[in-house]
Amino acid sequence: MVNKKTRPKSRNTPSLTENKGGQLKIQQMAFVLLAITLFFVLAGLFALVFLISGLKGGATALEEKNALLLVTKLANSPEFSCGGSYGSDRVNCIDADKVMVLSKNIERYSKFWGVNSIEVRKIYPEEESLLCTLGNYPNCNSIIIKSGTGYVHENFVTLCRKEQDGGDTYNNCDIAKLLVSYEQK
Repeated sequence: MVNKKTRPKSRNTPSLTENKGGQLKIQQMAFVLLAITLFFVLAGLFALVFLISGLKGGATALEEKNALLLVTKLANSPEFSCGGSYGSDRVNCIDADKVMVLSKNIERYSKFWGVNSIEVRKIYPEEESLLCTLGNYPNCNSIIIKSGTGYVHENFVTLCRKEQDGGDTYNNCDIAKLLVSYEQK
């Protein structure tokens, strides 16, 4: 007689040891997928940081280029330039009298040029460093139009003013630097 309570094992159901091997392979596959995903996330973050640092460098280079162009543009702007009052139109010629008046009324132009500071500094003939005020002008060599800090760019300019000697009016021109500073972003 056959005992009905005990059944013979079927060949289609896996044994307990075969079941553990399959689970181990599934776990290995899950860890491999997790490692690959983590690798691509880290590689993406590295690429993103690299691109962002490139953008910051590009923004700084663009700001620097704009400051260099602004230095030249300022020297030839109507607020600074000599114009035709010194015989002919001169390039990079700054009228010292205009600049002195502008330095006293800079609050009207404070945001006009988009820079932190503007200064005109006479470099030849060399004199003792003296800041220009209405009291000591023209016996000074540094006119601060707008004060501030930042990265400075400069351009050589001619600094001219009208002077009188015995009733004759003549042009007195010196070599100067126009210094413009901007803030790095």
